[in-house]
Amino acid sequence: MQTSLALTPSQLSEFLLNVATVRPVFIWGPPGIGKSALVQNFAQSVGLDCVSLLGSQLAPEDLLGVPQISDGVTRFCPPAMIAREQPYCLFLDELNACSQDVQKAFYSLILERRVGEYVMPEGSIVIAAGNRAQDSAIVRTMSSALVNRMIHVQLKVSASEWLQWAQQAQLHALVLEYLAQRPDHLWSQPPKHEEAFSTPRSWHMLSDALQSYGDDLNLQTLEALSSGCLTPQHAAQFKAFYKLADDRHRLDAIFKGDSGWPHAPQDRDVLYFLAQAFRARLLKILPADKQQSGGELQQTVHRSKAMLRELAQISLEMAQIVTAESDSQTLPAWYMVEIVRDLPRLVEAREAAKA
Repeated sequence: MQTSLALTPSQLSEFLLNVATVRPVFIWGPPGIGKSALVQNFAQSVGLDCVSLLGSQLAPEDLLGVPQISDGVTRFCPPAMIAREQPYCLFLDELNACSQDVQKAFYSLILERRVGEYVMPEGSIVIAAGNRAQDSAIVRTMSSALVNRMIHVQLKVSASEWLQWAQQAQLHALVLEYLAQRPDHLWSQPPKHEEAFSTPRSWHMLSDALQSYGDDLNLQTLEALSSGCLTPQHAAQFKAFYKLADDRHRLDAIFKGDSGWPHAPQDRDVLYFLAQAFRARLLKILPADKQQSGGELQQTVHRSKAMLRELAQISLEMAQIVTAESDSQTLPAWYMVEIVRDLPRLVEAREAAKA
């Protein structure tokens, strides 16, 4: 299922408030980005209990109930968790992971809010969610009849919104500080093979584990925890971030000229992290149009080129990481023109590497 627009969690909450109250909604998105928590929070915000059914673990009789004979007539009795007298929010999680028989059992429940003779109370809400085929998750094709019974929307990750929530939830300081510098590491595409990968959920798990260790945390433990939760590249850089110890704001110090790039061979991973963080900082602060830059930004641009020159003297490869295109992101064209003019050796090396 593809939709033309993806919404952030806050946008989706507003969407549900206006749409889910009148029509069933299906939320699409990769694993671990908070679909279930968002629905539960939405139900709480409108004063409804949230009843969750996991599609991948259901059989048709779990919805239709078991037959009973009453007055010579067979009646199907739906389960008590569904057959409620007060309005509630029914959350059908992993709906597209259930079998075709279970999908058919949902037809009347989703469209008419009815199971057999039981009708959901007025004011009840039906919301479904599921992963996408490209997420390497257990998914089955939904029938067109089921697809056409719901309004579909995509959920996307918002690093700024998640960090705001994470601060309020008092997640581990290392996680908060790292993702404040590398918000692009909050989520990564699920791999095609069995391997840990970064999601808001996995960062939350890592935070819980780090807090459990408390003051007993050491580098070896952190490496084991991060590699068990995060995308390998992110885990390696998180380890480098931890190795910075009390100097976690070293990039700011380098920008100010109060510190320099680490150049010892044993600090190679730290240098790699700082180079990546430097690139992320430039992508964030440099405007697309040079005319939008003021005097203070011009000083930053001048300093950044000096930092690039210093970095290239230590490792041309690390300097190339800063200027290279990655994840369809590249530094502004006007900035690259200045790099070509002022740092030709770096550009020549980069072009040679491409060849």
